[in-house]
Amino acid sequence: MSLTWRPLTMDDMPALAETFAEAERVEPIEEHYSAEDLAEEIGTPTVDLPTASTSAWDGDTLVAYGLLRKRDAADPVHMMRVETLVHPAYRDGAIAAHLIGWFEEAGKALHAKSHPDVPLELHAAANTKQRWLSEVLVDGGYEHARWFVDMRADLGSIPPAKPLPEEFPLVAYEQKYEALTLRSRNETFADHWGSTEQSPEAWRHLVVGAKDFQPDLSFLLLSPERDRVVAMVLSAFFASDEAATGVKDLYVSHVATDASLRGRGIAGALLGHTLVQAKAKGFQRASLNVDQDNTHRALGVYERVGFSEFQRWAGYVKPVPT
Repeated sequence: MSLTWRPLTMDDMPALAETFAEAERVEPIEEHYSAEDLAEEIGTPTVDLPTASTSAWDGDTLVAYGLLRKRDAADPVHMMRVETLVHPAYRDGAIAAHLIGWFEEAGKALHAKSHPDVPLELHAAANTKQRWLSEVLVDGGYEHARWFVDMRADLGSIPPAKPLPEEFPLVAYEQKYEALTLRSRNETFADHWGSTEQSPEAWRHLVVGAKDFQPDLSFLLLSPERDRVVAMVLSAFFASDEAATGVKDLYVSHVATDASLRGRGIAGALLGHTLVQAKAKGFQRASLNVDQDNTHRALGVYERVGFSEFQRWAGYVKPVPT
């Protein structure tokens, strides 16, 4: 088979959405993307398509893509993210070998321009249903390092929300809190495995300025002086998922609590409050993703407010000599 390999362009997003839909039919991991969704997710400040992407074409059919995301910070390691998908009808050893080789060579070139003074690691993820991808990664030298759990809560049967602490003002997200929420995110996620500091540009593009962000269902607890975010729950709604499944699902993208306040049940209370408000606005379900070995025992927090596991992702890591 003769394939044409070239970098992705933003004009390729409709074709890429079709490839995602084909993969979803074979390996249903309940991720649905429109061309608009992919354009926003791929067109981020951290991705330079000419140097950080590749794609394989059989005529007018996009049959595979690979993407590298450099990180905003690298201390002590540059944990570059790998993303890839291959059309189910085109999965073979040749295309796998091409992608694995491209990730390493392109990754080293990007790393040399962004964080050349620290070691490089390539980080990839595969759902447990994505068996071919998992085998490709392992055969390519990636080692399993972590489990990540997708959880769901049926908003028709959530437990009563716990009361929120009165000393911290509760507010819904507004743009004026953008810098404070980023500060809270960077401070509270600093000790999370695989997490690095996020830039204001990436935070705005991927989270609080994204088209799917739900400010009215994103809640903050502020310090008494209102100069810090001490806890937050940020949420998004993906219309493409509702169109495919018929279920209105609120995706909880961030749950964070100031280190000095952990252990008081604040995260669970704020998340419970969010779920109650989501139900009142017509949402049927909520979902989130969490590191199984999260150092703050977040899995238990989420279970107590009504979430349960429905699928898993394996995190893979490959150190790359530079």
